[in-house]
Amino acid sequence: MLLKEAWRKRRYKAAFVAKLNDAESEACETQVWLEFALKCSYVEEELAHRLERKYDHIIGQLVLMISEPEKWVIP
Repeated sequence: MLLKEAWRKRRYKAAFVAKLNDAESEACETQVWLEFALKCSYVEEELAHRLERKYDHIIGQLVLMISEPEKWVIP
């Protein structure tokens, strides 16, 4: 949801980056909950690791967007 909000804020660089930062934080929090779920045996190890890799990729993409917002903002 935050990524969708960020996309709508592309006219305002600071607001766009702030929303992307929020999305990155939420993705990192999800990774923490995945670790917790794995340690408590709520999720199978294979699934947890697959999701962890997907979130690593998502976070990487968000970091790239944050570091180069000019590529995404509307002039």
